[in-house]
Amino acid sequence: MSLSKRSFLLAALTAAATLFAPLSASAQDPRGIMARVDTNTRSQNNSVFSVMKISTCKFGISDNKVRCTSRPTVKSLESASINTGPGGKDTQSIAFVLEPASERGIGMLSYAYDSSSKPNETWLYLSALGKVKRIVSSNSSRSEPVSLFGSEFTTEDQESGKLDDYTYTLLETITYKGRKTYVIERIPTPARARSSRYARTVLWVDAQRYVIVKAEMYDNRGKEIRRIVADKLQKINGVWVARSITIMNLVSNRLSNMQIVSIKFGIKVDPALMTQRALTDKAFRERQLEALRAQAR
Repeated sequence: MSLSKRSFLLAALTAAATLFAPLSASAQDPRGIMARVDTNTRSQNNSVFSVMKISTCKFGISDNKVRCTSRPTVKSLESASINTGPGGKDTQSIAFVLEPASERGIGMLSYAYDSSSKPNETWLYLSALGKVKRIVSSNSSRSEPVSLFGSEFTTEDQESGKLDDYTYTLLETITYKGRKTYVIERIPTPARARSSRYARTVLWVDAQRYVIVKAEMYDNRGKEIRRIVADKLQKINGVWVARSITIMNLVSNRLSNMQIVSIKFGIKVDPALMTQRALTDKAFRERQLEALRAQAR
């Protein structure tokens, strides 16, 4: 090979290495991985209407399987959400109990902000009392997260965005349930730790779908207190969604399973639905929800 050809080949190989090295490094960057998870989660919240079922029970382990030891409490919900704010990175969502009939109309309105400097907001409406209670996440105290309709799911467990509230470490890359999976440790910053029940979380992230398929949450004594497992992943309108998510409280031996009964993307959601009026004004709420149901049929 002549010197000129050798020089050309060397230059080409060097250019190729320069081109592909950043991509390889990015693929292994834990914060970059979590940013892609966050992007997928945000896509799940964009102009969507869904019907969900949440089952909650005490559990035990028999033959290495988790089983309910009491009759589950089952609630059906309708939920809608939209992305708002700069770059569409904030999310507004609202959910109402459909069943049981005794709890119908109980609602929860949430504003989730991407910025670490802006605390999330939640409003709870108890139809039997006719009152709205406002809850603001605070970075100044260790406040108790809000339970989603009496289940083990909380507002903290459902939170997305605020990537700067944590540091990330890629622990390993493994095969989990036959798929390449990143195992990432997430540690809250000192400011975030003051308002979180979790001192450390270990996340299993599907390396192609960028969905969290498992999570283990630990307290400040290093004890695992909660665990989440996602299942039945499905690609709907280009968005990967886990249609079944189970969260286990390892302290109280209580679990909740959330199943997506139906979900429809591309729904035109009136921003007026994302207001306290929708919580308290039954006639207004039903008109808004019926418009969403009609689009979802």
